[in-house]
Amino acid sequence: MLRKNPTGHMPQVSESAFIDPTAIICGKVIIEDNVFIGPYAVIRADEVNEQGQMEAIVIKRDTNIQDGVVIHSKAGASVTIGERTSIAHRSIIHGPCEVKDDVFIGFNSVVFNAVVGEGCVIRHNCVVDGLDLPQSFHVPPMTNVGAGFDLNCISKVPPEYSAFSESVVSANHTLVKGYRRIANSL
Repeated sequence: MLRKNPTGHMPQVSESAFIDPTAIICGKVIIEDNVFIGPYAVIRADEVNEQGQMEAIVIKRDTNIQDGVVIHSKAGASVTIGERTSIAHRSIIHGPCEVKDDVFIGFNSVVFNAVVGEGCVIRHNCVVDGLDLPQSFHVPPMTNVGAGFDLNCISKVPPEYSAFSESVVSANHTLVKGYRRIANSL
């Protein structure tokens, strides 16, 4: 469901994207080409800063936002999700936040007030709060990364996790095509 926010902004969605009918996309949201938005996802750009302004939530091309994901932002801060990125089931991305290209964020993970570098893999049940991750870092399952966390104890992304991330993106491209074909035949 696409809907306006209280300031009158309506989502801008590429014709080549697929948004599940149960998802809610509200306000100043930009969804680019070939994006998959899964069931019960909520992407909501509706809060303003002290000056009454807000930045957009941008979901870049070839990205998938899976079932039950919530993307929101405090006080109108920007959120950008990069190209070919996967946000897995029930994760929360809360702005201000930037997730670069080719990132995988695993099930039930939370990212807040951070920049996640290109090619990072954040596994399931992790929290990244207030600390930027450099390119190609691997956050193991159930790890909390925040102020004072020693990034030197995190390794680079192993090749098998990069391959897994690429396979998830590919699978979701197929879903976009399949669901769009079904929607067009109704």
